[in-house]
Amino acid sequence: MYQVRGRWALITGAARGIGRLTAEFMASQGCNLILHSRDLSHTENLLEKVRGMGVSACAVAADLARPEEVEQMLKDIDDMGMDVDIVLNNAGVQIAYRTDWCQTPVSDYLISFNVNTIAPAMICYHFLPKMMAKGTGRILNTTSGIALDVCQAGYSASKAALDKITIDMGSKVEGTDVMINLTDPGWCRTDLGGPHAPNAPESAIPGIVAGVFADDKKSGRFLGAQNFAGMTLEEMVRKVETDFDSPYAK
Repeated sequence: MYQVRGRWALITGAARGIGRLTAEFMASQGCNLILHSRDLSHTENLLEKVRGMGVSACAVAADLARPEEVEQMLKDIDDMGMDVDIVLNNAGVQIAYRTDWCQTPVSDYLISFNVNTIAPAMICYHFLPKMMAKGTGRILNTTSGIALDVCQAGYSASKAALDKITIDMGSKVEGTDVMINLTDPGWCRTDLGGPHAPNAPESAIPGIVAGVFADDKKSGRFLGAQNFAGMTLEEMVRKVETDFDSPYAK
């Protein structure tokens, strides 16, 4: 099992929902945290909580819809001097549900791709080479299981593009201790998922970080959190390493 105690993890969208639960869980495992949100005030109470759990933590801010702010955030992290071993690209946006889907505005695609595809890609491009140079690291990009739903076209297309980027990147590190995989909390009752979703947000823990703790040198996999609901860390890792193979031809 990959050891996270004492390592630094960047978690985007950490202020609420699945991101916050993920941050609290990683802190419980002794992982130091860089907490991203759109405004530093959004993570103030979370910073206090995780520091009270005995880990080091700091906060960064950026509007992921603005590439220039993403670039500045990455520079800020570099300037802090943390050696980031784990990246959890959790933040995402679902613009609208368009019942008149043939009238879907271009802005749905532009905003969705900036936040859900381009920002996580920029973050990957920044940290993946550093991980490759060290010979170790973990990246998890949060995708979605939404399919055949034209009413959320911008969202689903941006996540499909993220899937493609992640799988392609994974082919370059397959067989090494740098692992990049996909995760999906499932349809949960969060601000994004809405009040009628079938799953409690807590059901995504610990499965949302299955790709962090797995230690089998395999990338490019879809590791949906609900596959591991109710499991211990040890059970989850065994299931990942036994049941989930990489998509690359051997």
